[in-house]
Amino acid sequence: MSSKILFGFHAVTVRLKTAPESIVDIQVDATRRDARMRQFAERAQAAGARLVDSDDGRLTQLCGSPRHQGVVARVNPLPARHSLDDVLDEVEGPPLLLVLDGVTDPHNLGACLRVADGAGTHAVVAPKDHAVGLNATVAKVASGAAETVPYLMVTNLARTLNELKERDIRIIGLSDDAEHTLYDVDLRGPVALVLGAEGPGMRQLTRKTCDELVRIPMQGAVESLNVSVAAGVCLYEVLRQRKG
Repeated sequence: MSSKILFGFHAVTVRLKTAPESIVDIQVDATRRDARMRQFAERAQAAGARLVDSDDGRLTQLCGSPRHQGVVARVNPLPARHSLDDVLDEVEGPPLLLVLDGVTDPHNLGACLRVADGAGTHAVVAPKDHAVGLNATVAKVASGAAETVPYLMVTNLARTLNELKERDIRIIGLSDDAEHTLYDVDLRGPVALVLGAEGPGMRQLTRKTCDELVRIPMQGAVESLNVSVAAGVCLYEVLRQRKG
């Protein structure tokens, strides 16, 4: 089984909490001895993880980024994510899904996963084509959410959206030119929010498959928000309505 790389305190700490047995080893910067590193090392040792002293150059080479914070873990892959049907079968209450059509930037995906976790989203769905997969950069930016939120890549996004409709899940797409705003619709029931990439937005077929299009009202000079910011606005409006 080939191992993969996680780096940064948040991403590695979540793996320590959720699946410590999957960790091959954790390499740490031997020159870093601050309180955060000491607390991390204590947690890792308590979980039975193997710590290996390393240096900044080696850590950067391992993860391909200088933003490792002095912590890089080699981990065995977790079992494959559930299918979307399996995820939905386990949901109690109205499902909440985030669908990303054409998001190819790993930083944007990581930020979307992080906000999805915070809002209690049951899964994030993306097409296998025109989308970024999970990698070390995504995991770092997600701050652990890549380990907790199912990220499901599907072969045919339009067909998947139609299958969600058969489960009585409303498909609501975000579009700058929509007539109604996000705040005009009732989001308390089962819902899948569909966001496209910055610039081109949703693909035409995805747009046509949506039950309804809404927009985020913009009051300033900019015309649109970063996709992860837009995801946060939308998901937390769902949360607000459901809690209210």
